[in-house]
Amino acid sequence: MVIFWIIFFIAALLVEAATFALVSIWFAAGAMGALITASLGGNLTLQLIVFVLISGILLAFTRPLLKKLFPNKFIPTNSELEVGKTAVVTEDICNETGKGRVRVGGVNWAAVSADGANIPEGTVVTVTEVRSAKLAVILKSGENDTKN
Repeated sequence: MVIFWIIFFIAALLVEAATFALVSIWFAAGAMGALITASLGGNLTLQLIVFVLISGILLAFTRPLLKKLFPNKFIPTNSELEVGKTAVVTEDICNETGKGRVRVGGVNWAAVSADGANIPEGTVVTVTEVRSAKLAVILKSGENDTKN
């Protein structure tokens, strides 16, 4: 079993190095504990108990602490910042032809209609989502006519 724990230890370290998820490192520590237990002549049951205890305790107590120290803050991209904003259609939007453009905050974007409706140039719309490199838009609430 010593060879198994060495292989498991190395594999857990490699997974952690590849992902930095702060999960498999605790299993590597558990494998090291089980390896020491196996080296001292402990039976398989004792090795598994040591592995589970060390891995579980480290995972339960140190992972939340490390998550607080190294928060994984989500930073939105420019496109995600456009959702919910008002835009003006600068080129008629027609999903069938794939044409349409809007201007949001001085930036010109390709656009599609979120509900499939054709939207004429000059109409004020609201951005509902980002679809690849295009903004999906709908008529702005209360806007029934076009702005020219």
